[in-house]
Amino acid sequence: MQKAALTLLTTLLLGTTSHSLTADDDIAITSQRRSELLHLLKQDCGSCHGLTLKGGLGPALLPENLTGKPEPLLTATIYYGRPGTAMPPWQSILTESESRWLARRLLEGVSP
Repeated sequence: MQKAALTLLTTLLLGTTSHSLTADDDIAITSQRRSELLHLLKQDCGSCHGLTLKGGLGPALLPENLTGKPEPLLTATIYYGRPGTAMPPWQSILTESESRWLARRLLEGVSP
């Protein structure tokens, strides 16, 4: 039941059931922008989730901690934030495609 609710929530937030990172998303993000996004992930996200992403104010963002969390849910969390928590929305500086790219990096693992 909980997984179905999460799927429904992410579908409603993102407007589709399929938001995996595509080759077009990856190509659309320049190497310079990728560097900027990785810097944002390590510094800005790291300020709450720990500079090594092992947790802090926010939960750990390591692949083993994200097991079972669908990519669309992570994308929506990055893009829209989590109301009522310290997780802010990043939609003012990120596109949905960039948010998906970051979610994929988190699921694959990012070296500190």
